[in-house]
Amino acid sequence: MENPGAAPGPAPTRRRWWLAWWDGRFRSLCFDLLVTAMILQGVSVHHAAPTLLVVCALAVCAPALLLRRRFPWLPVAATVLVAFTGAASWVSCVAGYTAARRWGPCRRLWIAGSVLVFAIIPGYYRGLAGSADRLAYIAVVPLLAVAASALLGLWVFQRGALLSSLRDRAEQAERERDLLAERAVEAERRRIAREMHDVVAHRVSVIALQAGGLSVSAPDERTAEIAEVIRHSSASALSELRDVLKVLRDDQPPASSSGPPALDGIATLVDDATTAGANLRADLPDPLPQVSGAVGRAAYRVVQEALTNAAKHAPHAAIRISLEVAQDQLQVTVANRRGAVRGTAVPGSGYGLIGMRERVTLAGGTLRTGGTDDGGYRVRAVFPLGTDEVAA
Repeated sequence: MENPGAAPGPAPTRRRWWLAWWDGRFRSLCFDLLVTAMILQGVSVHHAAPTLLVVCALAVCAPALLLRRRFPWLPVAATVLVAFTGAASWVSCVAGYTAARRWGPCRRLWIAGSVLVFAIIPGYYRGLAGSADRLAYIAVVPLLAVAASALLGLWVFQRGALLSSLRDRAEQAERERDLLAERAVEAERRRIAREMHDVVAHRVSVIALQAGGLSVSAPDERTAEIAEVIRHSSASALSELRDVLKVLRDDQPPASSSGPPALDGIATLVDDATTAGANLRADLPDPLPQVSGAVGRAAYRVVQEALTNAAKHAPHAAIRISLEVAQDQLQVTVANRRGAVRGTAVPGSGYGLIGMRERVTLAGGTLRTGGTDDGGYRVRAVFPLGTDEVAA
């Protein structure tokens, strides 16, 4: 029964009942039974159906027919053994088809065809009561019967070989297409890595050096503290950038001993922002809840991006960060009030909220962003927690 709510997919290929019935081993069994009936009919017509001859013909031909796919030479041998009976003509047709179908155009097929022709001639001669005036019929009909069955088998063999060749070519073309796509992706990743190294890494390095120099020669302690925060943030950005470049170039996660940032890194974000002069209040539970790595990284990036946006678009505004676990969920909220008007706008990439939403979605959570009644802005991410995480 189909599910009405399921997404529409490709229409299944429906085969008629008689095609399904005709397919597979049942078709083979029906064919073997039909040939067996023809053998019995040929024996009875030529020899008035003596019981011993019928039993011998069945004993020789039945196993040969049943095992012809695995041993194509068995029908040929059976034709030779029943050469003086009416069964030879029918068995020779099956033998010719089977040999051609399994072996294809080769020396073995020619040998088997010659054996079959000479094996069934005595049966035809005996059936015609040795009429000398019909020797041409006796010579031509066996040849035509074996040739027709062999040609049919060769056609099936060639058709199977053609289909197999087309299938192999399609698979090879698909592999080549995938390989070209992988190479194109790898080349693009390396190009992005080069651009990031040449542009971003250089600029951040300059910022770190200038901040370090300012922290040493600052005229007052407050300026030195802010410069040190800038230097530390730049160094951290360079470290994370190196990890990103390694992933882009080698397609492998960086072997970092500290590991990616998680919930425990939010406190560092708060300290850095506070040192830089942000009006920030953080409500962090102690101890922090135990969450999965994906949830921890996503929560960290949400707080990081929200603090960056607040600093750019609402400078000197009061910011509040809260983490709480309620109803088997981790709720991360970052809200800021209306900020002062900045004389020079800080440029942004325009992808901050998009990337934040993607990270939260990949971690199985939901993200809500929007303005508040007092003119501020709120970012709230909700992540589901497993039973083990809630218990911890």
